Amino acid sequence: LYGIPNFKLPKDIVQAVIGDLERAGVLFITNTRIGESKTIDKLFEDGHQAVFVGVGTLVDAKMDVPGIDLPGVFQATEFLIRANVDPDYLPPDVSSKPEVGRRVAVIGGGDTASDCLRSALRLGAEEVTCLYRRTEAEMPGGKKDRELAREEGAKYRFLTQPIRYIAGPNGRVSAVECLQCELGELDDSGRRRPIPIEDSNFTVEADTVILALGYWPDPIIGDTTPNLETHKWGLIVADPDTGATSRPGIFAGGDAVTGPDLVATAMIAGRKAAT
Repeated sequence: LYGIPNFKLPKDIVQAVIGDLERAGVLFITNTRIGESKTIDKLFEDGHQAVFVGVGTLVDAKMDVPGIDLPGVFQATEFLIRANVDPDYLPPDVSSKPEVGRRVAVIGGGDTASDCLRSALRLGAEEVTCLYRRTEAEMPGGKKDRELAREEGAKYRFLTQPIRYIAGPNGRVSAVECLQCELGELDDSGRRRPIPIEDSNFTVEADTVILALGYWPDPIIGDTTPNLETHKWGLIVADPDTGATSRPGIFAGGDAVTGPDLVATAMIAGRKAAT
């Protein structure tokens, strides 16, 4: 939640809602990882009659690309949190704003990529470019977010597949080596598969690279909750109208069920489960 930029979701609104819930009697217990600190079955043993799982999708998807560990290459979550959260709320080792330099490349095509583009511009980057391996028609992110990013100065390069992150003389990333792509047949997502074109290599200069490749659910809840049905990707199987899962008393909704989606969609799922 706190990785969502303030220009999309001001955190004073979040804090106000949390305050309203606390005054209504909701107790927030933080620093507790369900499946590790305490299992769902233990919650039932403690006397709870129902459990709603709304943990979202927290694990950054990654690419096995040479140079991914270079300084200046960020996962989207870390970048967005450091770029948008008040440093006083962050651990000392990640409390400083990212130094993005003049040129930033964002890899990905969803709403998170748009958030990264706009956040990089607010940090002072002069050239911010989104690299996406399909065409704009196949991008999963919202059209409105792309329009706003373009209005603020972001650019897009389509049919572009990164294959290597290149270090400069100081050891920090300085460029992205890419291949041009063409579209083939439909894949499992219903979109045309990007096919890299042999010997079409080119480079995009970048002082910072941000990987906005999507998110996966943390598998720990499925792994530690017997008979809770999940998809092969780890998403929880739940009734879309009630939130009921394969385990009596366990309900789920939001990104943990649908994959990455809107805050409003998750709120609707919670309301359905509550009624």
